[in-house]
Amino acid sequence: MDEEKFLAEQFEANRARLRAVAYRMLGSTAEVDDAVQETWLRLSRSDAAAVDNLGGWLTTVVARICLDMLRSRKSRREEPIGPHVPEPVADNHAEHESEMADSVGAALLVVLETLAPAERLAFVLHDMFAVPFEEIAPIVGRTPAAARQLASRARRRVQGAPPAPDADVSRQRAIVEAFLAASRNSDFEGLLAVLDPDVVVRADHAAQRLGSLPEIRGAAAVAQSFRGRAQAAKPALVDGAIAAAVILGGQLRVVLRITIAGDRIAAIDAVADSEQLETFDVEVFDQG
Repeated sequence: MDEEKFLAEQFEANRARLRAVAYRMLGSTAEVDDAVQETWLRLSRSDAAAVDNLGGWLTTVVARICLDMLRSRKSRREEPIGPHVPEPVADNHAEHESEMADSVGAALLVVLETLAPAERLAFVLHDMFAVPFEEIAPIVGRTPAAARQLASRARRRVQGAPPAPDADVSRQRAIVEAFLAASRNSDFEGLLAVLDPDVVVRADHAAQRLGSLPEIRGAAAVAQSFRGRAQAAKPALVDGAIAAAVILGGQLRVVLRITIAGDRIAAIDAVADSEQLETFDVEVFDQG
């Protein structure tokens, strides 16, 4: 019992931060309650003694929960999770919720709602709670550099400058379309024209089972590997970032997450793992 009491006290000490993170992620006090309750349940099932930084661990957990909730709001169960969450001591709930809402601002919440889930998480954790991109990256399944790009795109929208990101996406889309066209047409020179000399292609285990090499480095090697391929690939936004999506029979089979530096493709990450694909927010560009 002493151990359970200690755990509850530690959780209570972090409750305000967890609620603040969840509110900025979800914008709904009811969903905040669900997210914080689920965080407590996961803590109670874990080996808390093995956690070096409990506050950081809890922030990561509540962020993951909020990300899942954002991605599945329509189908998420609304029933309470359970009665075992330690309740705040002498907390004026209504006053607390009002202060929390005022600290964020309705206008900001409206803008946050327009962001892709991964963009919102990267921006909230980094810009509002100073979580390093190295810690954000595994939550969204990206590299730290890609997580930084997500936060940067979100930041520009929050600051009220949509034309810049739109222009940037248009430019990146043109590069990806040129890459896919050259790939389909076995145009080796065309591929070299859009690839950075030091481009790196990495494939997850599922993509490797489909025939991809774990890693390919250098423009010539990458161009050779993509000749005659990409027949079913289409330019897309994945979690708000430029990418290519391979869709067969109406089903998403592979995502090529593309990093562009300047006007060339610097990295391609091939993701074919079905569980990972289900977490992506994919928007395929109209072909026309």
